[in-house]
Amino acid sequence: MKISDVVNITQGECINTPVVQAIESATVFPSKVEAGELFFAARREDIPAAVAGGAYAIVFEGEAPDIVDTEIAWISVDSVKEAAFRLLRYVLLGKDADLYLLNPHEMTFLKMILKQRQNIVFLPPEWMKAFESILNSDEVLFVSADAELMHTISADTKSIEESEEGYMVADTLFRSTFKIDGYIYQNREMAPFHLEHLLKVLHFCKLHQLPYSLDRIRYTKHFDPVFVDSSLTSVPKGGSDRVVIFCDNTDDILKAGEYVKSQSSWAKSIVLAPTGTKLENRERPIWFSSIDEARDILKKGYFNYAFVYSCDRKILKEMKKEYSLF
Repeated sequence: MKISDVVNITQGECINTPVVQAIESATVFPSKVEAGELFFAARREDIPAAVAGGAYAIVFEGEAPDIVDTEIAWISVDSVKEAAFRLLRYVLLGKDADLYLLNPHEMTFLKMILKQRQNIVFLPPEWMKAFESILNSDEVLFVSADAELMHTISADTKSIEESEEGYMVADTLFRSTFKIDGYIYQNREMAPFHLEHLLKVLHFCKLHQLPYSLDRIRYTKHFDPVFVDSSLTSVPKGGSDRVVIFCDNTDDILKAGEYVKSQSSWAKSIVLAPTGTKLENRERPIWFSSIDEARDILKKGYFNYAFVYSCDRKILKEMKKEYSLF
C-alpha cells in the first residue's frame, strides 16, 4: 500500500518527505515489526523499537516525536486507535468478511459446543489484539460479545437472527431434556431458559458449517448451581435441598425466580447481590459489600435456593466443615 493511501485512509498528515513510498503490512506491537511495515504507535515509548525493527512508517498522535529516521514516513493523526480501525475497515472491504456480535450466553455456548475452532476467529476484547487478529488472519468469520469493539470495527456487524428448530421435553431448574433434529438429549446440565440461546447458536454453526457436539453441554458461568449442606460444604448434585446458584447476570436470576415460583412454591428463595443492585419486578435483594459478608449471609441464612449475583463458586472453597475431638 502506498504511503499516500495510508495517509488518506487514516485521515492523517505526513509531517516529513519520506524516501520510502509504500508499506507491506501493519502492526500495533513493536515486537512484531518487520522491515517494510507500518507501525501504529499506541504507546510513544514503543516508537524507537519499531524504528529499529525496520518500520517504514510510524503513525502517532499528539506532539511529534523525535524524527530519528528521516527516510521513513511519520504520520500524525488525532487518534492512533481510530486510525488503526480506519485502516482495518478498509482491509475488511477486500476480505468479504462476516463479523457477528453475540450476546454473552451465545458466545459461551458457541465456545462450549464447537469441536474445533478452524474457520472462525474469537476476537479478544483488547482493541490492539483484535486489530492484529483480523489484519493478520486469512479467516473471514469473526465473532465477539463486546458491542463497543464490534461497532468500532464495523457498522455492518451482524447478529444471530434465526434459531434451529427444537423444544423442551422435560426439565427441572438444573436439568433439561430437549429434542433437536429428531434426537432427544436427556438430562443435560442446562437451565431450561437457556435453550433459546443454544438453538440460535446451533443455527449459526450450521449456517457457517462449523462442527459441533451437544455432548459438551454443561453449566455455564451465567448460571452455576452448587448443592451445599448445612455448613455450606458442597455435596453431589441433588444431595441436598439447599443450593447456591451463582449468576453473572440479573436476567437469569429473574427467570429462575419465576421458574421456582411456578414449580416449587413451597421453596424458600433468597437473592444476594452487591450493595446498590436493583432487580426489576422483584423485592430488593440482600445486599453485601464484600465476599466475606456474602459468605456470612449464606452461612446464617435459611434457604432452599440462594441466587448469588456477581460472585462465583470460589467463595465456597474456604467453607470447610469444622471438626472437633468431642
